[in-house]
Amino acid sequence: MSTWSEPQPDSRFVVVDGQQIHYKRTGRGPVLVLLHGSASSLQHFDRATGALAESFDVIRPDLPGFGLTGPRHDRDYRIPTYTATVAGLLEALEVPRYAVAGNSLGGNIAWNLALDHPERLTGLVLVNATGYPEKAIPAGMRLTRNPLLRPVLRHVMPRGAIERNLRSAVGPRSTVVDKAMIDRAHALMSRPGNRSAFVDFCNTNQPDRSAQISHITVPTLVLRSASIDGQHFTRDIPGATELVHPHGGHLLPEEEPRWVAQAITEFLGSAPDSRTH
Repeated sequence: MSTWSEPQPDSRFVVVDGQQIHYKRTGRGPVLVLLHGSASSLQHFDRATGALAESFDVIRPDLPGFGLTGPRHDRDYRIPTYTATVAGLLEALEVPRYAVAGNSLGGNIAWNLALDHPERLTGLVLVNATGYPEKAIPAGMRLTRNPLLRPVLRHVMPRGAIERNLRSAVGPRSTVVDKAMIDRAHALMSRPGNRSAFVDFCNTNQPDRSAQISHITVPTLVLRSASIDGQHFTRDIPGATELVHPHGGHLLPEEEPRWVAQAITEFLGSAPDSRTH
């Protein structure tokens, strides 16, 4: 029986807007919040957290609908709702200032935080982030929009399908998708309510705020894999810095954790606001 679907010794929980949020916290220094992508969990940053915790107080939540946090009772998976939940989590933990780094969906939430709460953020790191309307939709998400498959996928998410989705999300040289990763993803997706939450998330009409990205004033680092499309953050965010990994895939923090951790540490370490909070 997998232990991934149960709390671990370092698991913590806090109630935000009536929902119990699962998170982990480790390290010392300025606060750095790490936000995972869709169909993922806080373990997405496991490989990078050790290095980051040497310089930062690292907080990693399971976003609503995923991991041990589980589904929202109101089934509201709009980005503004996620953004409010993350902001509420940091308020509940009495963290007034923080940097935030997010992969994919987590990056989308991160730049929305920068728009909605610029006074709270000391730095912004976008890792293969989403949010532009032309962003390609992964095959697994497209399947959940099929009206014939939708009710089936609420009850059954085959392990083989999860494995295929993971392998399609990494770069051609990556060997990171192994039995442990597949077991973890399958166990967490199989927790009560998580499959339906994923289907609900994939079928949510998200508001398009991409025209406001140019209004972001928080110091920003863009980490992108060369193969990832639909990324205009460096173009649109004034003063943004970009680093491109030549052969990484969508799951860059799992595929290249040392590269990601070093880039984040060097970027935030060079920002005076991050050093003093």
